[in-house]
Amino acid sequence: MTAEGSDFLQLDIGDAPPGRRSDWLASRLRHAISDGRLPVGSRLPATRALAADLRVSRGVVTEAYQRLVEDGHVAGRGRAGTVVVAAPARTKEQMAPGPPSAGTIFQRAPGIGVFDSLRSTPARIDLSPGVPDLTAFPRTAWLRAERTVLNNLSAADFGYGDPRGAPALRLAIAHWIARTRGITADADDVLIVAGVAQGLGLLAQVLCDTGISEIAVEDPSSLGARQHLHDRRLATPPIRVDEDGIDVGELVRSGAPAVLLTPAHQFPTGVVLGGERRRELMRWAADGGLIIEDDYDAEHRYDRPPVPALRSMLAEQVCYAGSVSKWLAPALRVGWMLVPPRYRDEVVAAKRFADLGNAVLPQLVLAHLMESGEMERQLRFVRKRHRRRRDAMIDALRTHLPDAVVHGAAAGLHLTITFDAEFSDLDFAAAALDQGVKVQPLSWHCQRPMNPGLVLGYGASPASDIAEGIAVLGRLRR
Repeated sequence: MTAEGSDFLQLDIGDAPPGRRSDWLASRLRHAISDGRLPVGSRLPATRALAADLRVSRGVVTEAYQRLVEDGHVAGRGRAGTVVVAAPARTKEQMAPGPPSAGTIFQRAPGIGVFDSLRSTPARIDLSPGVPDLTAFPRTAWLRAERTVLNNLSAADFGYGDPRGAPALRLAIAHWIARTRGITADADDVLIVAGVAQGLGLLAQVLCDTGISEIAVEDPSSLGARQHLHDRRLATPPIRVDEDGIDVGELVRSGAPAVLLTPAHQFPTGVVLGGERRRELMRWAADGGLIIEDDYDAEHRYDRPPVPALRSMLAEQVCYAGSVSKWLAPALRVGWMLVPPRYRDEVVAAKRFADLGNAVLPQLVLAHLMESGEMERQLRFVRKRHRRRRDAMIDALRTHLPDAVVHGAAAGLHLTITFDAEFSDLDFAAAALDQGVKVQPLSWHCQRPMNPGLVLGYGASPASDIAEGIAVLGRLRR
């Protein structure tokens, strides 16, 4: 029995980490032997043939085969080729259920773990929104800053920190948002949180304790943000979004005491809150309404200047949130909030009892990078790269999906496309995932019926992958 081609491996070698393709291939071969796709007695493909099929050098395949020989799983039999002689014991991971199917992920009502399921599902091309170019993380600058910080820390600095965050980072954030967002704030106004998600949860907890039972949200708006509010038992009445942003008249009529907004680059449509709407919103807030401003990707602007943050206009009624997730990496879990004085002590107390504060060392490293000018250099670098990838996506959409309407191209890390047609964008996203392309259906982020569409991230994928992924979507639409 002979294994023909690479079909038995199930995954494309493009999933392999750079520089470790032989390790990846050896691992996939072990899995294939363990689960019976390559039974004992079967012959592996010739190294030259498998290398050609996978589009790698023959040396990658030869080295992988040698690993299996050393493990005792295969043996060279001369003209008979390389033969499987023993199966490795199955691990708990191999016996565990595999990743969920596309049909399970894109069910009609997405569950609370839907984003975890989508992230854990392998795909050749990932066009999920909300992720920057992670290969651009400034590792050298981070390590250099970390050494500098460690050299200047005293023994006492390794103890418990301030639950509000390291003073150095709070000051650096105050300087940063003054330079980049026009917000005047003191270090004492800044609370460091484990990303905007935690900050939103802490604020929601405090608002619930004060008797607030609902926070209005834009429609469409982030499914993830709504899930965090629902976790705190808060209702999220939807307020219509049009080309000028949220409909403030509808917000007033809703009677909601608070609203969660993404005014600088509305998620997912990409519209900017217009000037007249801003004035209407300020009048609503001045009458007692609370604005929660998620400034999630304010740093990424390509074809227009940044608009002022709402917090810069009415600090007493605006809770402002930002993070490094969209311009450094989500894995750092570092964000910040500026909470209106009437809620500040309660939110700080909620943070204290949640985790006693973020880890101090990463805060100090980030503060050093922000105050040294390294973050401005990093942003200039990634903006150019993200802009090229955005342009590649727009070009590919023109070619392969000419009937798609593109929204939000002037800023951010994603595009939203909609179609003037009747079909299920859930089925479309499921079919794309079956073809190895991850996208998010627009309907995930809508509470009321809207035209079908997709939310497509371009920050984390090279231009070639973006073009290939959009081509797959185009073939599925035909």
